[in-house]
Amino acid sequence: MQYIITFTLIILAFARPAEASQSFPDILKAIKPSIVAIGNYKKTRSPARLLLGTGFVVADGNHVVTNAHVIDSARSVPDALLSVFIGRERNLKIYSAKVVAYDREHDLAIVRFDGPAQPILEIGDSSRVQEGEIYAFSGFPIGQILGQYPVTHRGMIAAITPNIIPMDNAKQLNSADLKKLREPFVIFQLDATAYPGNSGSPLFDMKNGRVIGVMNKVYVKTAKEKVLSDPSGISYAIPSKYLLSMLQQAGIKTKNQREMR
Repeated sequence: MQYIITFTLIILAFARPAEASQSFPDILKAIKPSIVAIGNYKKTRSPARLLLGTGFVVADGNHVVTNAHVIDSARSVPDALLSVFIGRERNLKIYSAKVVAYDREHDLAIVRFDGPAQPILEIGDSSRVQEGEIYAFSGFPIGQILGQYPVTHRGMIAAITPNIIPMDNAKQLNSADLKKLREPFVIFQLDATAYPGNSGSPLFDMKNGRVIGVMNKVYVKTAKEKVLSDPSGISYAIPSKYLLSMLQQAGIKTKNQREMR
């Protein structure tokens, strides 16, 4: 018995210490500074600032990820500047932005703003996501009505599913639907309620804060639920693998590209 105890102690002495795990409140506190708002700014308008969606900072601290449809909305107003809003209401900073990467098919976009670099979020491996796991997302639901204070929700991965479901009546299909049927891609379906202002919010791992998806309420819902007359409590996210591919094609390097696991 003495030899067994001694041998066990030797093993424990040389064992690699376990990584200290952070609590979710600590992770959330670290993530929030990377959450920004996307919209446009027009000095002659009241209010001059219009928040249209959420984004999060990646790469060198001057690149922001959001949905392509958020960018479309922001650029649809004549003479308004595409803008990134950083900080909270009392110390809000507004920076003009330009689009550096745009992917309509996966409804993703990356903009760059000129200003002080902001804390970044790491991008995780969405191929490891499983149905039944719970993740969180932070953003600005209902736009600027609630103020620029990130709101966090969580939801279970209810399904990993194609981005469109064939309809019984072919007359309901348009050209965009037909293209999606020919080239479907996989999305995450969550049992969580998101709002249009949440578009572009990061869906992240509650254990380490790594982003595994980009929330998408409007664009995907049009394809998935266009036969429904009332909004549902289901939300969607674009897996991060499409974002990583987009970043690579644009030549934008992320901090953790060599640390992916």
